[in-house]
Amino acid sequence: MDKKNLDNQINKWIKKLDQGEQKLLLDESLSLKSIYPFNKYEYQLMYLLDKKAIIFPEYKALRDLYINSNPYLYLYKFAPRVFGEIWAQKHLMDSDSRFKKASTTTDAIYSGEYDLNLISAKGRIIKIEVKASRAINTKDRAGLDETALSFNSAEPFWMNFQQIKLKLADVFIFVGVWADKILYWVLTEKEVKNHPTISHQHRGGIEFQIGITDKNIKEFNKYLVPQNKLADIILKKVKK
Repeated sequence: MDKKNLDNQINKWIKKLDQGEQKLLLDESLSLKSIYPFNKYEYQLMYLLDKKAIIFPEYKALRDLYINSNPYLYLYKFAPRVFGEIWAQKHLMDSDSRFKKASTTTDAIYSGEYDLNLISAKGRIIKIEVKASRAINTKDRAGLDETALSFNSAEPFWMNFQQIKLKLADVFIFVGVWADKILYWVLTEKEVKNHPTISHQHRGGIEFQIGITDKNIKEFNKYLVPQNKLADIILKKVKK
C-alpha cells in the first residue's frame, strides 16, 4: 500500500459521512497546519472515528497494512548525514562481516578519504566509498517523508548520489532507498569516472554527482547486486 492507496481508502471512508461533514473535513484538511506527529492523516482518521464512520479495528488494520507495506519509510526521516553516513555504512557492515569501517588499524595512511574496506584473498585493502540516496517524487514539494515513493510507483522519481571524489576509492556502492525496497549498485572507480551521467556537483569543484531517475534507472541494471553478494562481487570486480 502506497500513499495513493492510503488516500483512496480514507476517501472511501469520508464518503460515509453526510455531505456537510464531508465538505467540512475536506475544507479543513486543505487549510490544516501540520507539525510532527500531527498531520492530515491523523486529523482525518480522528474525525472519522469521532463521527463513527470507522471503528478502531478498521483504523488499526489500515495502520498495520501501511507500515508493513513501507518498511523503509522511516529512513526518510533521518537527517542527510545520519542517513548517508551512519545508517548506510552500518547497514552494509551488518549485511556482511567482511565489510569493516575504514581506520588506521587496517590502513596506516588512512585519513578519512573512504568509508569501508574489504580485504582481498591476497591481503590487499579494497577501498570502498558508500553513497546513499532516497527516491523522492519530483512532482511533490512536501517534506521528504511525504515525497517518499514505493518502488513500483508510476510517479517520476529522482535520487542524487553526490560528493563523489574520484581516485580515493577502488569501488563505490550506491544504496538506493524506496519506501518498500532497497537496491545496491556496485561500480568501480573507473566505471563511475566514465559513466555518461556523471557531472560536477559544483562548477570547477573536485566533487561529482550521479543522478538516478525513473528515466535512466534501467541503464544501471548491469551494476545491480543482491545484498548478500555485495562483498563477493566487489572482490571479483576489483582484482588485487
